[in-house]
Amino acid sequence: MKTVVEASKAVAFAVKLCKPGVIPMYPITPQTHIVERLAEFINDGELDTEMVDVESEHSAISAAVGSSAMGLRTFTATASQGLALMHEILHIVSGMRMPVVMAVANRALSAPINIWNDQQDSISARDTGWMQFYVESSQEALDTTIQAFKIAEDSRVLLPAMVCLDGFTLSHVWEPVDVPDQRKVTSYLPKYKPLHKLDVDNPKTFGPIGYPNSFMHFKHAEHEAMEQALQVIRKAHDDYSKKFDRSYGNGLIEEYKLDDADYAIVGMGTVCGTTRVIVDELREKGEKVGLLKVRCFRPFPKDEIIRACGNLKAIAVIDRDISLGQEGALFAEIRDALYNQKKKPIVNGHICGLGGKDITLNDIKEVFAKLKKEKDAKTEWML
Repeated sequence: MKTVVEASKAVAFAVKLCKPGVIPMYPITPQTHIVERLAEFINDGELDTEMVDVESEHSAISAAVGSSAMGLRTFTATASQGLALMHEILHIVSGMRMPVVMAVANRALSAPINIWNDQQDSISARDTGWMQFYVESSQEALDTTIQAFKIAEDSRVLLPAMVCLDGFTLSHVWEPVDVPDQRKVTSYLPKYKPLHKLDVDNPKTFGPIGYPNSFMHFKHAEHEAMEQALQVIRKAHDDYSKKFDRSYGNGLIEEYKLDDADYAIVGMGTVCGTTRVIVDELREKGEKVGLLKVRCFRPFPKDEIIRACGNLKAIAVIDRDISLGQEGALFAEIRDALYNQKKKPIVNGHICGLGGKDITLNDIKEVFAKLKKEKDAKTEWML
């Protein structure tokens, strides 16, 4: 079914197709439209699931722990301060190896109070053990949500996943979307059959105390699962591409006109759409520029990035977040990935778009213009 919807409803369509057993929810701008649409599907008899209305985001993610422990496919959504309030439990979800999927409509964190978009909220949750996917379009939001369940529930992974879509910039923007057929989605993502669940006939312990002689082993197992997820993500993406005829690079990164490029911008989310326009414009003028979209931030696709950047002279990383007193998270990780390479590009960082400040076509042109000077690596604020 081809339709025109806002990205929030595209995510809701995807969740409906994945048939979760439980949806714990608490409304917060700009995520609210996602669960509102899901509530409509339930009310109209289009989705048979239990939506749990709770008193806070902390309660929503806590309820997700319970439903996932019972062996039910579980979805929730949040943003900004809501994700921050969940922070304590995020570690528990991943540590207990629960394949919960959560949409995050990225929004700036207070203070000052701001309801507009940047990616500080999900970047602040980078080290909680959740996989993180950043999407550029409504179609990608739908497709990635379906893939996220497939990846999270894989026995080699069993880790939760965030699907991050820029708040308002994407969540409330209407775009053409191809909603896949239920039968095809079910063949791609069959009914969830958990390896482990709470069962009185087969008792198991979830979340026991981890003494110093065992705690590191649990964390090491999580780390190994995150590393194994790299291949699972690629396979899930490739299988999806074959079945639905849509792809996003290799599932981890997406390269745009990088084959012969000398200079490239690296980014995540909707800024990549803006960058594509300028890449095309500069290409028409004979300039060898390109785009590297990081679709999967956790696990971090280090080897893929090294390969993609191997022949570039210089790259500019655009971050919609800031580690105050240091630099943007994506810039730091890109620079670290390339550090030991004999042939590596100059890497510059740009802090852009915090609190919803527009990243314009002229901003992207300015980044490319500065990049061609090939100066030493640094981070610059674009105020």
